[in-house]
Amino acid sequence: MSVSTTSIEQLTINAIRTLSMDAVQAANSGHPGTPMALAPVAYTLWSNHLNYDPNYPRWAGRDRFVLSCGHASMLIYSLLHLAGVKKADGSDELSVKIDDIKKFRQLHSPCAGHPESYEVTGVETTTGPLGQGVANSVGMAMAGEFERTRYNRPGHEVFGYDVYALCSDGDLMEGVACEAASIAGHLKLSNLCWIYDDNHITIEGDTDLAFSEDVATKFEGLGWHVVKVSDANNLGLLNAAYDSFKATEDKPTLIIVRSIIAWGAPTMANTHGAHGAPLGEAEITATKEVYGWSYDKFVVPTETTDHFAETLGDRGEAARTEWEKKFAAYEKAFPAEAKEWKQIMSGKLPTSWDADLPTFETNPKGVASRASGGQVLNAIAKSVPSMLGGSADLEPSTKTGLKFPGAGSFLADDHSGRNMHFGIREHAMASIANGLCLSGYRPFVSTFFVFSDYLRPALRLSAIMQLPVMYIFTHDSIGVGEDGPTHQPVEHLSALRAIPNVAIFRPGDANEVSQSYKAAMELTDRPSIMVLTRQNLPTLDREKYACATGTARGGYVLADCSGTPEVILMATGSELSLAVEAYEKLTADGVKARLVSMPCVELFELQDAEYKESVLPSSVAGRVAVEAGVQQSWDRYLGFRGKFVGMKGFGASAPAEELFPYFGITADKVVEAAKASIAG
Repeated sequence: MSVSTTSIEQLTINAIRTLSMDAVQAANSGHPGTPMALAPVAYTLWSNHLNYDPNYPRWAGRDRFVLSCGHASMLIYSLLHLAGVKKADGSDELSVKIDDIKKFRQLHSPCAGHPESYEVTGVETTTGPLGQGVANSVGMAMAGEFERTRYNRPGHEVFGYDVYALCSDGDLMEGVACEAASIAGHLKLSNLCWIYDDNHITIEGDTDLAFSEDVATKFEGLGWHVVKVSDANNLGLLNAAYDSFKATEDKPTLIIVRSIIAWGAPTMANTHGAHGAPLGEAEITATKEVYGWSYDKFVVPTETTDHFAETLGDRGEAARTEWEKKFAAYEKAFPAEAKEWKQIMSGKLPTSWDADLPTFETNPKGVASRASGGQVLNAIAKSVPSMLGGSADLEPSTKTGLKFPGAGSFLADDHSGRNMHFGIREHAMASIANGLCLSGYRPFVSTFFVFSDYLRPALRLSAIMQLPVMYIFTHDSIGVGEDGPTHQPVEHLSALRAIPNVAIFRPGDANEVSQSYKAAMELTDRPSIMVLTRQNLPTLDREKYACATGTARGGYVLADCSGTPEVILMATGSELSLAVEAYEKLTADGVKARLVSMPCVELFELQDAEYKESVLPSSVAGRVAVEAGVQQSWDRYLGFRGKFVGMKGFGASAPAEELFPYFGITADKVVEAAKASIAG
């Protein structure tokens, strides 16, 4: 019997719903309600509007779909399975197989409790922490606009795509979403569409408990186009809303969709219970009766997969094929631009990208590492066109502006620039950087080190997703001086070193800065963090002390004694010069001392045991670590007899040159600690 157009739509929607119910029930864990309620919303987008080829899910010209309400993960797993999205471009293997769904939320299943981009092709970003997905989507939209305005040429409109993000009440309550919405509206990102599931439900109950703002008016005030859909099950209204977005050319769009969570469940349709718990077998049976669903668990009728193939699949294949023809013509007409874009999308660094990496002459007065860092950043970015980014309103202080010809600024009326101005929105800045990185770029973001607190959740997701985002943090210690303890990071080095899969660089002089950036650029599976000073650092005499190329190994012997040392001095950043002075004093006193620079603990830990033992021989119990932060992250190297010269509490407001002696962070204190450690 043939299936009518109307019934195939409903059949496919119900296939999404029943897969979600069955998977959550089998796992005895998860959120079935939102996937059930939003099935018509997602179905309409994917079947009628999304520009996406399931057979080539990494096609650069595709539209992006972000499930920001990651707790509704079964929605995207169901979509990916039914749409036949492949595991890789041109592959025959499905990204999400029915056996994967049967093992939802179980060990080794790609169908994790929240969508993880590195586990499942078709999941554009890891979501779960609410607000992050919509903020990521702003970065993706900025990447799309950057490509469109920077690389398209008259008669060759090749680049540019739309970004859709499905979000919940919880997403919009999070501060990061408000920051991201604000900058998206300011930048007039007309390729961005957020679809807001206005279901009036959170885990504690009705949203009236804590959320009563007029979302439409708020977003209109932020510069967004707002469309309201009164019923999530009305496919005509949904189609009209998506068409309204595509017709809007001067601002992002928010589609507010009124839904009832777990729509269709006879006894739970109007409760919040289905939000975070399985429905139960009896409830599922009754709900499937309401749907008229006669298929066994985890069975989907072939009509539904055929339907997606005939809609999303055929449309996406045609769009991709046409895009490839357009790109071939573009490449012929503009070979230099095409080569640059292809190089960016390859994810590889250009040939000789580090040819202009600066080296710095010996200078006792030296230069602040934020200043030398700015020079190095510009030298690299000039040769690496994928590098773009900016600061949270602090570029004059962080020295992270790209100054070379052609860099430009990404502004509301010009999206072609590589300098981005994030405003005082640290959290959204980092989340946007994740979106840019997921789109093929090498973004950098910057602020004062103490404000890493504001963006830590996004930085953690950079690490989870293995994204090489570069975080540039300046004003790294009590060296901030008069601004006082609120602006003086103390615990931050230890706190960030506790995050797995990051590389934190705190270079001790300008040449270590240069080598730190080089090492960071060569990392492709983790974020890097530059921790740089406000105050000047002496540029060491590299004829006398070891070459700064040792930075690439995270830690290296900067100066040594003959024979076995009695004590090892370890230091980073601005305290390296204090350790150098202490080393010279100890040597003059006849103490056998070794001086170790440790600009990146994480890279040092990646070295083999033989190298680590050669730098920090286990037979040497006398050890001192000096760093203007707390001790915690140094304990592994200090042992029982080691001493720490650093901070034990918060800082104070005074000139930097007064604070270091006041807190006992001096060369003399290092010498004293060294002799005490030797004595045991």
